[in-house]
Amino acid sequence: MQDLFAFIDGQTDYVVDIQRRLTAIPAVGPKNGGEGEGAKADFLRGHLRSLGFENIRDYPAPDPSVPGGERPNLAAVIPGEDRSRTMWVISHLDIVPPGDLSLWHSDPYDMVRKGDLLIGRGVDDNQQGLVSSLLVARHFLENKVRPPMNYGLLFVSDEETGSVFGLDYVLREHGDIFSKDDLFLIPDFGQPDSALIEVAEKSMFWLKITVTGRQCHASTPEKGRNSLVASADLILRIRGLYAEFSDHDELFDPPLSTFEPTKKEANVGNINTLPGRDVFYVDMRVLPHYSLDAVLNRIQELGREVEATHDVSVAYETVQREQAAPATPEDAEIVRRTVAAVRRVYGGDPKAVGVGGGTVAAFLRRRGYQAVVWATLMHYAHQPNELSSIANTLGDAKVMGAVLLG
Repeated sequence: MQDLFAFIDGQTDYVVDIQRRLTAIPAVGPKNGGEGEGAKADFLRGHLRSLGFENIRDYPAPDPSVPGGERPNLAAVIPGEDRSRTMWVISHLDIVPPGDLSLWHSDPYDMVRKGDLLIGRGVDDNQQGLVSSLLVARHFLENKVRPPMNYGLLFVSDEETGSVFGLDYVLREHGDIFSKDDLFLIPDFGQPDSALIEVAEKSMFWLKITVTGRQCHASTPEKGRNSLVASADLILRIRGLYAEFSDHDELFDPPLSTFEPTKKEANVGNINTLPGRDVFYVDMRVLPHYSLDAVLNRIQELGREVEATHDVSVAYETVQREQAAPATPEDAEIVRRTVAAVRRVYGGDPKAVGVGGGTVAAFLRRRGYQAVVWATLMHYAHQPNELSSIANTLGDAKVMGAVLLG
């Protein structure tokens, strides 16, 4: 363990260099206006070979919306003393677009270093975890040391837009690469103090709601049916679901289900027209024991009340829906190993928690695998001037190594 830690402590220059090279490749998925992760995977595949990986496998997912028609998924494995099981670290290749460039202090794809901090799109989400996993691999490969079990790195596509072409695809089409005794660590959630280890997620439900009335001149509202007023009524009724689905579970933060209207599409372009059509969206994160069918049925009941009150019609479209996967037990081996490793590297009192949903761990848990989501992150993902810490990258690599070595 001390040899591993000492090696990692000397890898600052490597972290800076590999982060700069990864950041220069804008791996934005097609749903976000990009060409996908192909170029980034090509670079990474070559880099893995240069590190000495002999076992690199490709699991491309067909997708006609990107150049070449495939989304990459790469697995690289260092054989261990025990060849029957693998500790997997899973990170994702895709990033989100930079957004409003005027809010950036530098080119988002030209990484800037300021002391311990690295700034650029993707340096946090998910390159910090990716680089940490590479540091552990470099130790074993350069020193020709065999880990106690196989050490596997899996780099997946499409995490930012649903994972249909990423981990979900790998599990559906190539699930035999995993065994039930494998351990899974996903470095894609965490706090600055390293203390939270995610073992469960709420159900996630994004709903698009369209309210249709009748457009008319605003000076004669009796000739129309104001869809904005009806939408506002329905929005307030949906907020009432907090009281109806009111159970608490202290594993989660916040410990309750959430029902939040969020995005609203434009209706009319001028002030003096009464809108005949309104579209809004609701983001719901629901405690696992509640059925999403029950939530949807209740919203539709509320919609029928609004239809009767305002003489409008209401239509529903599911944007994203994931019933919560079973939680990883708090006494599972990967949880115990991660708690011990975080305590050894960072100190403190790390604990298992649940989150609002949205990590790839759910795909693993639905298939009975033990998975945790953990990293030391400063919450700059998706923001302008996204940043990560070199010290955290090195520290998280030590945790990964300590989990592997047990």
